[in-house]
Amino acid sequence: MAVRYLRLALASCVLASHGIAAAADALNPTCPKDLNWSTYPRMKFTLDTSAGVRALRAEGTIDEDVAARLQEALQANDPVEEIWLRSPGGDARAGNEAGKLIRKTGIPTRIPAGWACFSACNFIFMGGPIRFVDPNGLFVVHMFTHLGDKDAVRSELSKGADTAIGLIGDVEQDSALLASEDNDFLIRMGVSRKLLTEVMYQQKAVASGADDKSTRRCLTAAETVKYNVANAQ
Repeated sequence: MAVRYLRLALASCVLASHGIAAAADALNPTCPKDLNWSTYPRMKFTLDTSAGVRALRAEGTIDEDVAARLQEALQANDPVEEIWLRSPGGDARAGNEAGKLIRKTGIPTRIPAGWACFSACNFIFMGGPIRFVDPNGLFVVHMFTHLGDKDAVRSELSKGADTAIGLIGDVEQDSALLASEDNDFLIRMGVSRKLLTEVMYQQKAVASGADDKSTRRCLTAAETVKYNVANAQ
């Protein structure tokens, strides 16, 4: 066991050596302008042994069947010593299910140097019982929203007051359920619930206002420790 974690520590050093400072995002000043979170339209799983460990790279958008495909990838590449994450997020509930699966397997998770894990990716990452955020690795949060398709929302609202009231009711109900699920997930994973109240839920769901248009927040290294997002160095 000691040898295994020595290898994991060495892997962290190798990955951190590739981190590169980037210009800040004017609209989201806690984050770099360009976030390296992969452009795969569907999360892709590949085995990587370049850092001396058997790491499963999980990269791309989180789709509704991600947990099932992750299970298949873990079986096909057994043994897997770490899971590396690089994703712009996607299906929130699917991310929760994948995170729960990782917790059952006991496999550590890592956000390597220069990689970004955003939105639903947060919950996959927090499934790891041992969690590493390498220097220059980014754990990026936002306030979830069900109003991403603005054209669809405008279309619904244009149908009249009754339709608008129904839409608002549906959004409020599902938002409350998702918030409850997120809270329960953090408790189960040993992450501080203050991550939700002090950081995630403080962000805007959509850009608005003349001065502050920030809709995402990149945690500092100290904050990942404060909220127990990263519990290993």
